[in-house]
Amino acid sequence: MPKTSPFEKHVEQYEEWFTKNRWVYEAELRAAKALVPEKGRGVEIGVGTGQFAEPLGIKLGVEPSSRMREIAQKRGIQVLDGIAEKLPFGDSELDFALMVTTICFVDDINKAFQEAYRVLSKGGFLIVGLVDRNSPIGQNYLKHKDESVFYKEATFFSVDEVIEVMDQSGFRDFVFQQTIFRNLSEITETEPVKPGYGEGSFVVIRARKK
Repeated sequence: MPKTSPFEKHVEQYEEWFTKNRWVYEAELRAAKALVPEKGRGVEIGVGTGQFAEPLGIKLGVEPSSRMREIAQKRGIQVLDGIAEKLPFGDSELDFALMVTTICFVDDINKAFQEAYRVLSKGGFLIVGLVDRNSPIGQNYLKHKDESVFYKEATFFSVDEVIEVMDQSGFRDFVFQQTIFRNLSEITETEPVKPGYGEGSFVVIRARKK
């Protein structure tokens, strides 16, 4: 079952996070933008309210939460009701797929990546943004997950674990961007984005369908 209940009940709190953590959000957007193709037919899987899809110019989304779909649609995104493990697309239909902080809420990450592989055209990209479980912020989220309305039911992954599952699903040619090098409360200005992973708490992974 998709973990939609917290997002149905607390969508306003979800939206407020992006305003409250403006500089964090802006850095995460830049990290994603560095790896999202500028052309081609793309989708954001777990589009939420469209906070990433809209500024990144992605016009298509998949989202199981009805309240989030409504907000994303108001942002000009065509949003289909669906889950990552069973995408509402045919084989090889898309050029790229984006998943930002989505994998921690899926029931089966292996199936989700296999589905992404299926719907992508040959040479298409899967881009995954996540909070690295092994990072300081990841460890803090893990420690306090029972106190969070959103992360209580989440499963956190390390970057290496995600790479392994993506590789098993057939993806190759991995590229990484990382950001968020301080605690969220300390970030009051632009945060750097740089290649690689292992330092930043937020990591974006891009890999190609072989």
